[in-house]
Amino acid sequence: MNISVLGAGAWGTALAISLSAHHRVTLWGRDAVQMTEMATTHINLRYLPDVSLPDALHLTADFEAALAEAELLIVSVPVSGLRATLQRISLFPRSIPVLWLCKGFEAQTSLLPHQVVAQVLPATFPRGVLSGPSFALEVAQGLPTALTLGSGDTEFARRTASALHHARLRVYTCNDVIGVEVGGAVKNVLAIAAGIADGLGFGCNARAALITRGLAEISRLGLRLGGKGETLGGLSGAGDLILTCTGNLSRNRQVGLLLAQGLSLPDILKQLGHVAEGVYTVREVHRLATQLDVDMPISLTVYRILYENVPAATAVEALLNRAPNSEFQ
Repeated sequence: MNISVLGAGAWGTALAISLSAHHRVTLWGRDAVQMTEMATTHINLRYLPDVSLPDALHLTADFEAALAEAELLIVSVPVSGLRATLQRISLFPRSIPVLWLCKGFEAQTSLLPHQVVAQVLPATFPRGVLSGPSFALEVAQGLPTALTLGSGDTEFARRTASALHHARLRVYTCNDVIGVEVGGAVKNVLAIAAGIADGLGFGCNARAALITRGLAEISRLGLRLGGKGETLGGLSGAGDLILTCTGNLSRNRQVGLLLAQGLSLPDILKQLGHVAEGVYTVREVHRLATQLDVDMPISLTVYRILYENVPAATAVEALLNRAPNSEFQ
């Protein structure tokens, strides 16, 4: 299959590497200088410096050329760049199946990615989301990973998952796009909270409680938006949450660790140098939770720390001192 991955960040590069042994893969990046450097050095120095690019992987900064022979497009840009990328795809003279990898809500509109896709792409483009617990570096290194491909088109999901699936990349299918996307979005907010708790030295007990109660928050919002409980408890919900809250490769967890040290958000983002989606997602989560009257105290705490300048220790102390409640209600 001819596959074009649109977006040469860490995750797009990693997935392109993983698939290039089994398919004809083109990796497109908008920065022509970066793509030329990658072609010369066989390394994505900016986003994935520890892994060599395979010779079979084709690199380009020409968007039209990337689409020319593609049988599947995998859009690997942040949520902030999704709409613009889809608009370019929609101008192509033929319909190409599209998967997206981004996790979050669109700023200001609070739309999930599939809702943005529905607004931009004609219905003739088959579509789905690919998500799950997946650090880019481990995927690029060929370590075993399991993902979920969510689509309302069951046959498209089955066919595409079968094509992408290989020994080191297990791809399951699911018809609950909302559940897949909500899990992938909100877990980044909770990973910031986990990083704060770890940075404040709260220990493993607190982390386990935070992950469990965080899953309850994901489930409350996901169900309210139309997702299914089994999806939220699966790979793209609980699985991704556990990985992002505990793994040292998590950029969102790193944000929390640095917040616990008292660093300002601008300094943290400058130090990271990569997108940490939870920083932007928490604004939309807060807006949705308020509009829909969904109780999300951990997410609210992260919002207050990031956007109301409440010190991390103070905000967490307030969270811990909430009145006791029923675990299941």
